[in-house]
Amino acid sequence: MPGKTRHQSPAVNAFIDIMGPRHVLTSARATAPYAKGNRFGGGNVLAVLRPGSLVDMWRALQVCVDNDLIVIPQSANTGLTGGSGPGAQDYDRPIVIISTLRINQIYLINDAHEAICLAGSTLYELDEALAPFHREPHSVIGSSSIGASVIGGIANNSGGSQIRKGPAFTKHAIFARVNEAGRLELVNHLGVELGDDPAHILDKLQRGDWDPAKVTPAPEDTTETEYGEQVRKIVDSPARYNANSDYLYEASGSAGKLMVFAVRTRTFPKEEGATTFYVGTNSPVELEDLRRAILTSDMPLPISGEYMGRPSFDLAEKFGKDTFVSIKHAGSREQIKLFALKNWANGVFAKLPFFGETVADTIAQNAFGLLPQQLPKRMLEYRDRFEHHLLLVVSAEEKARMGRFLDDFFAEDAHHGDYFVCSADEAQSAMLHRFGAASAATRYFNLNREDSSDMITFDVALRRDDDDWLEVLPDEIADQLHISSYYGHFFCHVFHQDHVAKKGVDTVALKKQMTELLEARGAAVPAEHNYGRLYSVPPEMEAHFKDLDPHNVFNAGVGETSAKKDWA
Repeated sequence: MPGKTRHQSPAVNAFIDIMGPRHVLTSARATAPYAKGNRFGGGNVLAVLRPGSLVDMWRALQVCVDNDLIVIPQSANTGLTGGSGPGAQDYDRPIVIISTLRINQIYLINDAHEAICLAGSTLYELDEALAPFHREPHSVIGSSSIGASVIGGIANNSGGSQIRKGPAFTKHAIFARVNEAGRLELVNHLGVELGDDPAHILDKLQRGDWDPAKVTPAPEDTTETEYGEQVRKIVDSPARYNANSDYLYEASGSAGKLMVFAVRTRTFPKEEGATTFYVGTNSPVELEDLRRAILTSDMPLPISGEYMGRPSFDLAEKFGKDTFVSIKHAGSREQIKLFALKNWANGVFAKLPFFGETVADTIAQNAFGLLPQQLPKRMLEYRDRFEHHLLLVVSAEEKARMGRFLDDFFAEDAHHGDYFVCSADEAQSAMLHRFGAASAATRYFNLNREDSSDMITFDVALRRDDDDWLEVLPDEIADQLHISSYYGHFFCHVFHQDHVAKKGVDTVALKKQMTELLEARGAAVPAEHNYGRLYSVPPEMEAHFKDLDPHNVFNAGVGETSAKKDWA
């Protein structure tokens, strides 16, 4: 084009023509925040695209298909397994990342019992939109507090802390795929009549221009899904895990193997006046007894039941204070900004001499470390008394009944734990502290890189009947680790394990050895963070991916599958 600098790649020039040069990033510095994952992954890309409309996204996709490019869909890039960026694999085609964050419209339908969330909309934005209607999304803390997207959660079957809700799942989505004939096609399974031409459909969708009479009805309005019955079954298989075929359907569990433009997801009545019981014990057996007693009772399921061990408590207290303070005193919106700012700053400093990729972590750690103790007195007392901690949240209607249940349970001679009923401040502090555990090990690693080889993380679903739920590593493994942190969703038997390996340890070999120990117990990995660049998919998941993406155009190489065209 006259007067404009043209790129050496015809595809990049076409992208610029579609969305302008400001939103087509090609330099290493500009693309780095998108190309590197939150914890893992990273690699070279031809371009990062930031379309501002669904139509531009569709047109850019067509350019990618015409030029034989790999497409990695990306929204918030907050995942923990590196699945929304490239990895260290042998790619045979240039890679383009399509970042959807500029396309974040949310439309509430069917009296706010459902929401249509466009490609870049976040859980926090959905939570805000639902608040006036006293309703809430699938996830209410955790990923939502760092800006995670609605579609990212569904694409990864994210589980979260909500026992009654289970994995993020929908059968209603509108997405693009490259079909068996090699042609780009748009599939509209939203249950909303929008027409036939792709550009017309996507334009109407983004504007919210449809006839409410041509929207299919909402499902029954409840506070839970069928997942609750799965959790109650004390059987020899996990309750939820990424390879579970019950939760794989088009966009759900797609792991970036489709380009999803929007999903339609149900919402839930907001639990008003919930009560948090803080439970402590020194016996893993006792805690498992409590879990089974509650699951096999006739009481409604708790809202959530979050576990953290004393090492996780201590790590979060020291290395998660910035997360705790920023959310508690500034709110999730400011935490999202701080999270993005930290990642940006680390990326900038990594390019400068005499600095490193963790400068922002060091600054945050030192600054927040100057603040006085933030945790309530009773939590600190329980930290000293008990090795294992459970945050048990129940609805307002179940407060008295759960109190009597716990009184009777701990009155038994075999049980030596205790509990207290949290005040509103204690309840918020306890949950934020548990959430802080998820980032604490990463902060520890970032500040101790000179003495460490890498992080080894697990997202594991244990058998529902596994009595020996708390892993005790053999000495030959434990001796290779600086720290180990265990926390998770106790009633689902889904646990997160964060380990930092000592300098010189072969972390690939060690993780394989640790994985074998877990799988020998009947556990499934991963449970809710998806495969990304860390886990190898089982044959049934690879078959699922091939069905979604027969020519391996989208997110090639995810789950250590082939990164080659046509799955070569």
